[in-house]
Amino acid sequence: MSPLATPYQASSWGGRMEASRSPSLNEPQDESHGVLDNIAAISSLVDKLSGLPSMPPSIYIDLEGVNLSRHGTISILQIHVRTTSQNYLLDIKTLGKAAFLTPGTRTLSTLKSILESSSIPKVFFDVRRDSDALYSHYGIQLQGIQDLQLMELATRTHGRTFISGLKKCIEKDMPMTSTEKRHWLMTKEEGLKLFDPEKGGSYEVFNQRPLPEKIRVYCVQDVHYLPCLWDVYNRKLTASWKTRVQRATDDRVAQSQTQDFNPKSPHMARAPEGWGWP
Repeated sequence: MSPLATPYQASSWGGRMEASRSPSLNEPQDESHGVLDNIAAISSLVDKLSGLPSMPPSIYIDLEGVNLSRHGTISILQIHVRTTSQNYLLDIKTLGKAAFLTPGTRTLSTLKSILESSSIPKVFFDVRRDSDALYSHYGIQLQGIQDLQLMELATRTHGRTFISGLKKCIEKDMPMTSTEKRHWLMTKEEGLKLFDPEKGGSYEVFNQRPLPEKIRVYCVQDVHYLPCLWDVYNRKLTASWKTRVQRATDDRVAQSQTQDFNPKSPHMARAPEGWGWP
């Protein structure tokens, strides 16, 4: 598999452009291919997340759980660090609030303070369920969020009524070879078979310890490709659309923290109000 070389250009979104490692389409790797499940590991991670370049964003996040929302649980939090191409899986089921409140060894920052910092950009793909779960279970009020799902929607030249899922975005916009795409799809399908009830799986698999290998690889893959998608969409966005995307993203976070937020509402599949054509 060959790396994707992406030249960075000046951007008006998020400040000045800083040097960053180009995203790679190589098979996702993390330091141990395991799960961070102790305080020392969290402290070390917080140190690594502190002081990273902000443009392009360095931190990409996803969550997995059983009925991920205020009504369910968070099992795993995945983080991809763009500058080092490292992936981290945090065992939220085991650590609980300690995963968010443990400071680094060289900083007073915690994962909670990083997630709540408006000056540290964090990229999610559809932040709503993740924000709902983080706020409801751990009181985390996300700030500094960029939502890739909305970025993709804003780049369309037609059909801006319904949002797309991550799978469709990768299939349509990720510059992969046919071999890379087959590998990605195989990894995704193997994970789905284990947790998707419609495919004979159960979301409880995210709570199994040790975490099954196929689930670990699935979780890593979910965040590994986000930086490449960010590049694809960011290059296409005009300054005015970047402003609209940020406003809509902030609205998503705010709405996810309201009492009447319903993550299963049909409205979740629609574009933000006023985003229709033209």
